[in-house]
Amino acid sequence: MKNKTVVRSMDILNLFIENAALTFQDIIELSSIPKTSVYRMLLTLEEMGFIEKGDDSKYRLGLLFLTYGNLVSSRLDIRQIAYPIMQELHKELKEAINLIVKQGDEAIYIEKVDIYQKVRLYTAIGRRSPLYAGACSRVLLSFLQDDEIDSYLNNVELKPFALGTIKNKDQLLESIQEARTIGYTISHSELENHTSAIAAPILNFKGEVIAGISIAGIDANYQNENVAIFSKKVIAAANEISGKLGYHR
Repeated sequence: MKNKTVVRSMDILNLFIENAALTFQDIIELSSIPKTSVYRMLLTLEEMGFIEKGDDSKYRLGLLFLTYGNLVSSRLDIRQIAYPIMQELHKELKEAINLIVKQGDEAIYIEKVDIYQKVRLYTAIGRRSPLYAGACSRVLLSFLQDDEIDSYLNNVELKPFALGTIKNKDQLLESIQEARTIGYTISHSELENHTSAIAAPILNFKGEVIAGISIAGIDANYQNENVAIFSKKVIAAANEISGKLGYHR
């Protein structure tokens, strides 16, 4: 059996999902809760820090919610959230699926699903690569803030890893701009010859890139119509993970 007071208090708090600030009368009208009950609950919620009353006599969510929000955000295990989605994608495409996060000026692979992948790739859990090399890494770079990208480009030294590694900064910038336009990155023989990857960004509730998910395999599988198919699939997977992390377009 639901506690009526708790339910009504939640009804009041839920009003602030779509309203930044509300007067006492606004809350009464929107909640359809009796005036005396609204008054008592507002006093209690204000005392507990869930809401605060401004000098303009309007109520807003309290700073306590910022604390809760940060705690939820920090405790979300992206690997746990992403893994079942990665499994489904791998089961469907039979290509290796990687989860990547940024650490300094490098990308680190933190999860991988490759049960059906017959060819061993460069990617492996714990392996690192520079942000400019490979779709998996460059997806993290491409969706950073402009000033972060500028800083990186000004300081990075491009070193070759394989036949297709990006060799100059103009080419790197062009690749970044393209990724921002089409929503994904693609690479051919950048970290390892004869392998390819397509990656999409994973965003947190603030819209910041915090990880990337990629499909990777032998180069022959990443040509022509497969590029459109794989890119659509990896973007959908990235969006699903982002949604579970609280991101909404």
